[in-house]
Amino acid sequence: MSLFVDIEKRLGSFRLKVCFETADEVFAILGASGCGKSLTLKCIAGIERPDRGVIRLDGRTLFDSGKRINLPVRKRRIGYLFQDYALFPNMTVFENILCGTGDKEAARELAARFYLEGKEQLYPAQLSGGQKQRAALARMLAAKPDYLLLDEPFSALDNYLKSRLERELMEVLDEYGRRALFVSHDRNEVYRLTDRIAVMENGEVADIRSKRELFEAPRTMAAALLTGCKNVSRLEYREDGLYALDWGFYLRTADTGGQMEQKFRYAAVRAHYFEAVRELSEQDKYNTLVCDIIREIEDAFSVVILFRNQCGEQTGDYSILTAEFSREEWNEIRERTVYRGRPLCLRIPEQRIMLMER
Repeated sequence: MSLFVDIEKRLGSFRLKVCFETADEVFAILGASGCGKSLTLKCIAGIERPDRGVIRLDGRTLFDSGKRINLPVRKRRIGYLFQDYALFPNMTVFENILCGTGDKEAARELAARFYLEGKEQLYPAQLSGGQKQRAALARMLAAKPDYLLLDEPFSALDNYLKSRLERELMEVLDEYGRRALFVSHDRNEVYRLTDRIAVMENGEVADIRSKRELFEAPRTMAAALLTGCKNVSRLEYREDGLYALDWGFYLRTADTGGQMEQKFRYAAVRAHYFEAVRELSEQDKYNTLVCDIIREIEDAFSVVILFRNQCGEQTGDYSILTAEFSREEWNEIRERTVYRGRPLCLRIPEQRIMLMER
């Protein structure tokens, strides 16, 4: 059982060109706003018509430009949770859910399941953003669709309710055999809820990988940034090795030992991968720097440090780096460095450096 999508569509100067296939899994499209995520879902659901291509679900052809097949929305049997809810404004919550099932008892059960008890007779205009989204989710599931399309399903929820609904959605996805396409720009949502991820950039799929592979070793700078990596640098090959232009120091990775084919253009490292060292020796040429601290930012459970390489020749837009430590770890590091007038020295472990070709 699978969803196969190979389509193109042009809207003004924007061109969507995507190709992917899902199995029994929660498949995600991760991308920045305006990259074409929602347009892809609308083409699959039948709301938008691609200019060319094929869409098949479990062997059923939903769209084929060559064969002039374009099934209407009602015949595709796809549940779509819209980003803007799309509830019927002249119907109550209960009536909206009932539209999907026709079974009053089932509608009541869904209202309770999504924390809408006591709200059944309210109209969409009387609901909060989170309540509208829950009502839309209940209505979608009431129709018992073959496949689910989820467009930013938690964007209007506070953290507590988001956590509750995420757990509920996990159960729903398991009940559906994990047959869903999940669209988001939130890397944490995507990681918690999905199995494979397609990175979308400027209307095209740049990479498709399992979530673990994508977060551990992104292949493109766009994928690194979308998965939350705060530190990226352009690379230059010099006589002494691989040089990070934006950071101002030489790199060595676990795989290369400092020597490699000259194909990588960017390097990246996640903020929590930095390690503090007591001091730097003359041999500490690779992956090390003395920090010129710009700002300390306290998070709920950690401390974020913005800094530059004090001894480097930073030349680019990414010369400010970010490191993150637990409160306890940073207090200990600060006690032995900043408070005593000593420099903060950081090192990136060789196995933590991510290299990308584009």
